[in-house]
Amino acid sequence: MDASSILLVGLSHHTAPIAVRERFSFDAEGLRSLLSVLRSNGSEECVLQEVTALATCNRLEVYAISFEPTLAAHQIIGEIARQRGTAQAELTPYVYVKTGRPAIDHLFHVASGLDSLILGEAQILGQVADAYETAQRCGASGSILARLFQAALHCGKRARRETAISSYTTSVSHAAVKQARALLGDLSRCSALILGAGEMAELAAAALRQHRIASLLCINRTQAHAEQLAAQTGGRALTWSQLDEALVTADLVISATAAPSMVLTAATVAQAMRARNGRPLVMFDIAHPRDIDPNVDALPGVMRFDLDHLQHCIDANLGRRQAAVPEVKAIIAEESIAFMEWLAARSVLPAVIALRRRGEAIAQQETERTLRRLLHKHPDDERMRREVERLAARIVAKLLHEPTVRLKARAANGDGASFAQALAELFELEIPAPSSAPYVTTAGAREYRENEANHDSPLLSASNDAAFFYPEHCNGVYAHE
Repeated sequence: MDASSILLVGLSHHTAPIAVRERFSFDAEGLRSLLSVLRSNGSEECVLQEVTALATCNRLEVYAISFEPTLAAHQIIGEIARQRGTAQAELTPYVYVKTGRPAIDHLFHVASGLDSLILGEAQILGQVADAYETAQRCGASGSILARLFQAALHCGKRARRETAISSYTTSVSHAAVKQARALLGDLSRCSALILGAGEMAELAAAALRQHRIASLLCINRTQAHAEQLAAQTGGRALTWSQLDEALVTADLVISATAAPSMVLTAATVAQAMRARNGRPLVMFDIAHPRDIDPNVDALPGVMRFDLDHLQHCIDANLGRRQAAVPEVKAIIAEESIAFMEWLAARSVLPAVIALRRRGEAIAQQETERTLRRLLHKHPDDERMRREVERLAARIVAKLLHEPTVRLKARAANGDGASFAQALAELFELEIPAPSSAPYVTTAGAREYRENEANHDSPLLSASNDAAFFYPEHCNGVYAHE
């Protein structure tokens, strides 16, 4: 199998407006249903050997292995439309289709945060991992997509570890907490008040808890929502009527309600400041429209920051992330080449296995013949038996090591098939033709790893996640243990 069998069908914020993305979104159960139908062997039209789906609020992407990618793309688009009760023609204008290296590179870009709505956002890496795990649990993904997604996760982790692509906050909530730390110092000695219970309030509360805020108070007009946020973050929920009291005790206020008008007037804050006996109050208004009256800026001891103040910090941080893009692209290129080399090496693996089996069979025959002669007078000499068997195994390993290395190198250059054929003719090997999907077993992977470890073969290291076998009794039928 070459890279052209790797297929991507997707839509994202680059190609579809939010209304379209919402229409074709899938929850966890819907995603499992989609994978099940696409991978179903019961359909005569099924041309997908493996399939994995990545679904977020900004994208739906289906990755597949197919030897008929054009037909497979139509099948995927049609099934997505069918499950959403709409015509395929309504979905097609928003869809992009990629095969081979572009599909591989696209997934690596996604995992690295280069294709996100917010450059370098970290959440996508967990979503890629979720997609991989869901497909594995459903039995929809096989060895190729499993390796592809593992490579993408490795690429994304490298990008974040080796570059600044995810450094410097671009979240308003996190920017507020970072600024609060700069002003107040150690937050473990401070008390914070969160107004609101939406997404930005949740992010702010989580960031405060991460920095070990001493006390976290949560207030929302809907008391149940305040209690839920407090339970999630280890805070304490107060009623709206306790707002004045909370303003007196808090060192920090972060307001993120969805109120249509201001909820903290200058008069309310002035009253609280009189009761604070000169203690300063840091306030962050991250709501839109604003929650806090700008006139509080005139009150002694009050420091207020709104979205305009924080946006300067966020814009600067985005610029720093943008500067890291060339470094990330270099990592993507390295990881993409590594995956392509693995894919090429995989194509000659049946030849390597056949060659090893031939060598081991000959070694076993000659070992038994030698042992019959040597052990004629000492049949119970187990030490001699072990030494002779080890000697034979070492000879086979050293003899086949260089051909294995060269065959892998030729495969990486695109010459693997011709050299594998030459190897088969020279050694009279029976090499089964690769099926559309390999027979993959956990036991087989362990067996091959042990053999390769013993023989010092570079083709498959202990870090690989699967070995690929084409046993004669399978007749090319896919099986996944």
